[in-house]
Amino acid sequence: MTTLPDFSRRSTAAEWMDASSADPDQLAACLVDLSRVNRATLAYGPTVRYLERALPTLRRLGRPVQIIDVGSGFGDTLRAVARWARARELPVCCTGVDANPVATRAAAAATPPELGIRWVAADVFGHPATEAADVVVSSLVAHHLTDPEIAALLQWMERHAEVGWFVSDLHRHPVPYHVFRLGSWLARLHPFVQHDGPVSIARSFVRADWERLLAEAGIGAAIVVIRWELPFRLTVSRLRPA
Repeated sequence: MTTLPDFSRRSTAAEWMDASSADPDQLAACLVDLSRVNRATLAYGPTVRYLERALPTLRRLGRPVQIIDVGSGFGDTLRAVARWARARELPVCCTGVDANPVATRAAAAATPPELGIRWVAADVFGHPATEAADVVVSSLVAHHLTDPEIAALLQWMERHAEVGWFVSDLHRHPVPYHVFRLGSWLARLHPFVQHDGPVSIARSFVRADWERLLAEAGIGAAIVVIRWELPFRLTVSRLRPA
């Protein structure tokens, strides 16, 4: 019998896709199925809505907006961002950064050339590709990280994002945990996804976690906004005064 996680705190259970021994072909197939889940669960909506709120400030820059996606994975979030910008005739330079080269190769292969997205396989900290950023976004990545790693990422975003930054991740709760376990099995998703999806939810956050992590990063609560968004997402955003 499967032991249920303790939803009162973040799980430390490992995700199969994060293992250094993960087969590249299996990982690539997992990323494709994850993109299906992202579309079905409207995962891009929170990021696009944040950019919509930032749009007046971004237009005032008078130049292409530098947008960096940290932990870009299969690239589906950044492709949604690039299409959002094209629809609004906002010139952008989009860069997806992921530490796993399997992910960046898969993202590049899935990206139409006309979107003009650059994919970089690197640790985001200190890489030349991340030196210029107006906006930094990170979607469904933080739950893969430890608390100290998240605090470091928040500090990095606060230092580098000239206009603002945005983090979207899962809300730790029994409802999405059980719904995903059943839904991924019924949909016959990749075994990595069936295993890692519930683990991701157990590793994710409640509002108090983000408040604690922001404090550990030395970022004042008054300058950020924490939102709950459907379906069971928590977002953390910073938009500097124009």
